[in-house]
Amino acid sequence: MADKPKRPLSAYMLWLNSARESIKRESPGIKVTEVAKRGGELWRAMKGKSEWEAKAAKAKDDYDRAVKEFEANGGGDCAANGGAKKRAKPAKKPSKKSKKDESDENDDDESE
Repeated sequence: MADKPKRPLSAYMLWLNSARESIKRESPGIKVTEVAKRGGELWRAMKGKSEWEAKAAKAKDDYDRAVKEFEANGGGDCAANGGAKKRAKPAKKPSKKSKKDESDENDDDESE
């Protein structure tokens, strides 16, 4: 059975993927985090984003169509794929008692 379609990239991520090499050429030896930071600065300063927003909208439409097709073929049925795997919530730790609470409990013990 096919896996569920992956979410589409945002306009920024589509643009960054195309601009990544030129950012690296501008600053050789730049770290990955610095590429993303520089990309964010360039994206915010950019005026004509409509091309990338249109590509993102098309990707989202394609994704929505693929998800509907996936669910129509039984992909969204939890019983068909062995049940949804959910993360178990960690058990709560007992809260620490303050000294005031402990002294109140000791007072109760003495009065019995």
